[in-house]
Amino acid sequence: MTSTPTVLGRRFVRRDGLAKVTGEARYTADLAFTGLLHARFVYAGRAHARIVSIDTSHAARMPGVHAVITQADAPAVRYGMFVKDRTLFARDVVRFEAEIVAAVAADTPERAAAAAAAVRVEYADLTPVLDADTALDPSAPLVHPEWAGYATLPGVERGHNDCGYMTSVKGDVEAGFAEADLQLTETYRSDMVHAVPIEPHAVAAQWQGDKVTIWSTSQVPFPARAGVAETLQIPQSDVRIVVPHLGGGFGGKCDFHFEAHVALLARITRRPVRLVFTRREEFLATDKVRHAARIELTTGVKRDGTITARRARLVLDSGAYCGDALFATEIGLMMIAGPYRVPHLHAEVHTVYTNRTPAGSVRAPGGPQTCWAVEQHTDELARLVGLDPLEFRRRNLVRAGDTGQTGQRFVSSSALECLERAAELAGWPGEATGPDEALGVAVGWWFSLSVPSGAYLKLNPDGTGTIITGAQENGSGSVMGLPLLAAEELGMDPGSFSVLYQDTDSGPFDIGSAGSQTTFNNGRAVIEAAREVREKLLDVAAERLEIDKSDLELVDGTVRVKGTPTRAVPFAELAAGAQLIGSGSGDPPPLPEHDLGGCRGRLGYSAFAAPSFFCHVARVRVDRATGVVTVPQVVAVHEFGRVLNPLGAQGQVEGGVIQAVGMALLEGSRYDGGHQLNPGLLGYKLVTAPDAPAVTVEFLDDPVDQGGPHGGKAVGEPPVVGTCAAIGNAIAAATGHRVRALPMNAERVWAALHTEADTDTDTEADAAGSRS
Repeated sequence: MTSTPTVLGRRFVRRDGLAKVTGEARYTADLAFTGLLHARFVYAGRAHARIVSIDTSHAARMPGVHAVITQADAPAVRYGMFVKDRTLFARDVVRFEAEIVAAVAADTPERAAAAAAAVRVEYADLTPVLDADTALDPSAPLVHPEWAGYATLPGVERGHNDCGYMTSVKGDVEAGFAEADLQLTETYRSDMVHAVPIEPHAVAAQWQGDKVTIWSTSQVPFPARAGVAETLQIPQSDVRIVVPHLGGGFGGKCDFHFEAHVALLARITRRPVRLVFTRREEFLATDKVRHAARIELTTGVKRDGTITARRARLVLDSGAYCGDALFATEIGLMMIAGPYRVPHLHAEVHTVYTNRTPAGSVRAPGGPQTCWAVEQHTDELARLVGLDPLEFRRRNLVRAGDTGQTGQRFVSSSALECLERAAELAGWPGEATGPDEALGVAVGWWFSLSVPSGAYLKLNPDGTGTIITGAQENGSGSVMGLPLLAAEELGMDPGSFSVLYQDTDSGPFDIGSAGSQTTFNNGRAVIEAAREVREKLLDVAAERLEIDKSDLELVDGTVRVKGTPTRAVPFAELAAGAQLIGSGSGDPPPLPEHDLGGCRGRLGYSAFAAPSFFCHVARVRVDRATGVVTVPQVVAVHEFGRVLNPLGAQGQVEGGVIQAVGMALLEGSRYDGGHQLNPGLLGYKLVTAPDAPAVTVEFLDDPVDQGGPHGGKAVGEPPVVGTCAAIGNAIAAATGHRVRALPMNAERVWAALHTEADTDTDTEADAAGSRS
């Protein structure tokens, strides 16, 4: 390490900031090409049907139309991350309303739209499967009758309309319930939620010989490259994915989407082709939404508030295809015990095919809806035993030395520390400043995704540096923060680094902007590359200064003799005569030791690497006449290990909290007969600036280094997990009524306020020895 003051924790100007705020940044939809054609898709328009015939002849003859393609023009390849259950275009059967049946390329967007409307498809309607619980019944129609023949990743367990079944087992749940004095059973439901990035999906493709370059709004360029290569049956070396500036993603642009469709149109026409979604298409056709869920919880407690056992069942509506949904499956399963000591647990989760929009990895997949249910259930348990919600949590939160649901041993007591600090900042329990106003609390935990990544670093002849990475910048600032890590190793100013990124032909592999993993994994790679450059600098300087390199240090862009600052050589002099290039991959830390005895279907999230903890406290006001809830304030205390970029981390927490306020109170897709009823921003409401609460953010350091760079942990996803639950608990505290459906919109709050009491068929509490 250098002896210069650390740059970690300093404010710095993001390299991409100026272009974005001045409007100079170029996005995929802004790109221009000579001879550009415009793409349009033909969608099924129905939830479930057999394709009788497709007639493209009239559309193909229309003026300005250069190609109309269907699955007959594509390789007969099934693809999918966990289950290979899908083809590029519908083949024989359509399984949700925006299933792609055909694609058109034409001179203008208007001609493409007209040709798409002219494609004639004859259907024979099939019974749609629209309820996930009903779909699991053995007598229910199959969304995929041929499911048993689909290839899967090793370890995936499936069943009737179930594309991913998992269990988590700890101890003896029956014995745990026998120890309980009281039991509580509740059921919570959440609606499907969209990512809604400000930039809709867009793809442009152009071939040169046998190689295609694709400009995409993908969050995951390398997995997108793999998807194109697989579905078009070409080598990955013949596919280049470039992501210009990305206008947000929130997980909705993860996985492989529409790149191959556009590339196929471009190959057939031998012209560049671009697709830009409308906002309506962004709601209907984007196959990456947050799962609708049904969460059943039964917990046993002693009269002193000690949890003895939990039984849980999650049913996730995965829509028509599996995609990357099993991430949400396993993460949701890991969230079901919360950061609590639950000695006896039996939990199961089903990932269910229905004829709705496919679901997947939206920001913190499986997290917000599960935490919302578990933390409201926790408040109800506190009420059952007559304890303050904070005190109940104090008695049950994990401490260092405790074990989690799969035997993972915790090395930190940060969960309790977050609880205490958030309560202090919020003034818990607080005095209501008006009627129907109260505070609500929620705690939770999250993981740091540990996967391989790579980076190169070079010093330029003028002494500046360039980082070349495969990492993806989705707007969070994680890639823009990599210069901090390089500068710390090399004794340079972070502003002296440029970053080349989001191009699969330039940077080494990275899984992309997913799983809050960029700093945790690519940060390690950048540090390793910088250390290689550091050693080369010291070698060259030692020869120049005729001194042992152990007597040298890197300070302010120079190599100098320790204790003699006047004997120094600027990096520029050294770089002018040497190739100072480093590469790094940074070995990912292994998962903590754990035990999967008795568990089924687990795929990789069976323990949480470098777990972080948080506590959110929300203040709400409820208008009893209308059911409208406002949230004037949220306190968010997070333990992210060591926070390397406080300004960036604060932005992530503030943004995550505000996004979660929308999920809590407004966001949810309504369905009728397999059709979304509100696919647009008039019917699908988002939080806007006037609705946003004041957010108080504080970070707690965890002194235990668990493998991240300089002790850092994942930051991007945890902030969105806890706020829904805190708001739910605050609503219940303010009104005496609990809302067990998400979003907790005005209609649902009003309905809860007008029930006889806070009991319904989804809530049962019994004394020990009886069964809810």
